[in-house]
Amino acid sequence: MRLNSRRCPLLIALILVGSFTVFGQDLTSELKDIDEYATKAGRDWNVPGFAVAIVKDDKVVFAKGYGIRELNKPEPVDKDTLFAIASNSKAFTAAALAILVDEGKLKWDDKVIKYLPWFQLYDPWVTNEMTVRDLLCHRSGLETFSGDLLWYESSYSREEIIRRARYLKPNSSFRTRFGYQNILFVAAGEIVSVITGKPWDAFIKERFFRPLGMMRSVIPYQELIATPNIATPHNEMHGTLRKLKFGNVDNAWGAAGINSSVADIAQWIRLQLGRGTFEGKKIFSAQRSREMWTPNTIVGGISEQSEKFNPTVHFSLYGLGWQISDYQGRKVIAHGGGLDGMISRVAMIPEENLGLVVLTNSETSLTTVISNRIFDVFLGVAKRDWNTEFLLRSKQNKQAEAASEKKVDEERVPNTKPSLSLPSYAGTYSGAMFGDARVSEENGKLVLRLMPSPNFVGDLEHWHFDTFRITWRDSIVYPFPRGFVTFSLDQKGKVSELKIDVPNPDFIFTELELKRQEQKP
Repeated sequence: MRLNSRRCPLLIALILVGSFTVFGQDLTSELKDIDEYATKAGRDWNVPGFAVAIVKDDKVVFAKGYGIRELNKPEPVDKDTLFAIASNSKAFTAAALAILVDEGKLKWDDKVIKYLPWFQLYDPWVTNEMTVRDLLCHRSGLETFSGDLLWYESSYSREEIIRRARYLKPNSSFRTRFGYQNILFVAAGEIVSVITGKPWDAFIKERFFRPLGMMRSVIPYQELIATPNIATPHNEMHGTLRKLKFGNVDNAWGAAGINSSVADIAQWIRLQLGRGTFEGKKIFSAQRSREMWTPNTIVGGISEQSEKFNPTVHFSLYGLGWQISDYQGRKVIAHGGGLDGMISRVAMIPEENLGLVVLTNSETSLTTVISNRIFDVFLGVAKRDWNTEFLLRSKQNKQAEAASEKKVDEERVPNTKPSLSLPSYAGTYSGAMFGDARVSEENGKLVLRLMPSPNFVGDLEHWHFDTFRITWRDSIVYPFPRGFVTFSLDQKGKVSELKIDVPNPDFIFTELELKRQEQKP
């Protein structure tokens, strides 16, 4: 079933009305192509709503909303509708620090402990050597998304999250491999606060939102839910699209805190393409812009499969808050963002003075599909049907997931029983990094609760031996696939440890290391 996608007219007569000319270039046909392609793609991906803006030669040449803000409600998305931009917030944090570098209050290669003396990582040497630059380019030695369970849906403060990062074990040597990190960007945001004496959000508003005219953009959760014209997040669960509650990520400021619209982000793109200058006013210097767009970390090699799929992309790198790659012989500065029910993309080709933003209120590849089409149209290259190709890849991925699920079913050992009675598994399990998890027997079944994250409640159903299948309750909106909880027994036959394994692309449950605590008499 397709959504009834509704268009809304622009509030300004900017596009698709007669012709639009930028420095003598008539863009009418290009924008018509993009508009029609985006409309069809949005329907094909069953996305409730999304918005697109394009900047060319320092002009906003396209800004439009598509579809609806919330499933089964008529309010349309427009250019001012707010979406969570998630990790696209990281570039704001890097730019905030760039301002401080310009002002002589900070150096990129200052040690983190100069500003956060309590900052620690697993290796004391890495703790002492970690610089502000290291925080911003994902080369700490930690695995991608390591520690994200510390902030996601948790009650921990930003400082507590950073303090607990000292228990995260690295998976590579310092500065040798790329490992995408949210927690270290939270630390970067806290450095902004320490130096300026202002909360990160206040500094972002003062130095970016106000001078750029980004007056719709908000950060704190309480501001977001009190603001009109916001998009509701959605994702798919068991093949059905569903509406989600708004996520509160105030404890992840610096990494994922901003909510914005395509009209506002278009101004941010103008600043970026202007190398730090916006409408004649310097926000940060061209030198700092160059530094943020300079590669610091190799993200990884281009696989044979990726090379065949997109042969004009030859490298993937990371600067300071920005991803760096190439496309059709041009350098691309970009970043993606993802939170529950929201996917976003900002991408620029500086030598073409071209930039774009796509914000969506569901979790699909639509942002990449539309971004690639815009680049193809403006570069004048052969137009690939990215929409059809990505739809096929999505179908193939779902088939692979189904095959993987079937394999797990086939490996289940039938006719086994738990080693102990259910009450014997109940108790508190604790780890230095994460904190407590509690298992209780309720109505003849086991229930797991992650205490720092009250929404993480899972029902346990015996699978085989001392392994139980976990099904998270609806209080968690992330569409976790099937997962398992395994209890380990010590030499006395008593439960000593609880291990959680929920394979998914975003959260690492296996690093929790939850040991059974002695019950008090």
